[in-house]
Amino acid sequence: MKLDECIQNRKSIRSYQKTEVPKEDIEKIISAAQLAPTWKNFQTTRFYVVCSEDKVQEMKKHGLSSFNAQRTENVDVYVVVTFKKDISGFDEEKNPVNEMGQGWGYYDAGIVSNQLILKACDLGYGTLIMGIRNEQAIRTMLEIPDDEIITSVISLGKSKDVPTRNPRKPLDEVLCYK
Repeated sequence: MKLDECIQNRKSIRSYQKTEVPKEDIEKIISAAQLAPTWKNFQTTRFYVVCSEDKVQEMKKHGLSSFNAQRTENVDVYVVVTFKKDISGFDEEKNPVNEMGQGWGYYDAGIVSNQLILKACDLGYGTLIMGIRNEQAIRTMLEIPDDEIITSVISLGKSKDVPTRNPRKPLDEVLCYK
């Protein structure tokens, strides 16, 4: 699929078919995400792929809000995105280089996540980026170290229904030339 098609066709999926996602496809998706630009190329984003049946069920029961667990009922893969804190946007002494501080880590994770969902679309998978989740339950379940910040959980699977795209604001409302 061409990039423009992925951008146009990708939507947040809230209804999935029960299908397996092959490890090879997961690795293609994560490899594409890793190509995203990051602060000084530090590549601080990390990916925790939840795909064993017991961990998937634990994620649905303890890691997600009830409405996100319901929306991703048939999903067999979740990707938890984190970043190593105090690196992107910080100097060698761990001082923030500007007012954004940890914001640069979130920024990098956002770019990486965007490439992840576009590659997933390219391979025929739907995704849903979920920010409403139980951080402590996920941290404990996946043994995520304290020096990483959890940004999101992304469901990955085959879409059951193709949702309609929500309208976007007109360009004259979001674009400003000076």
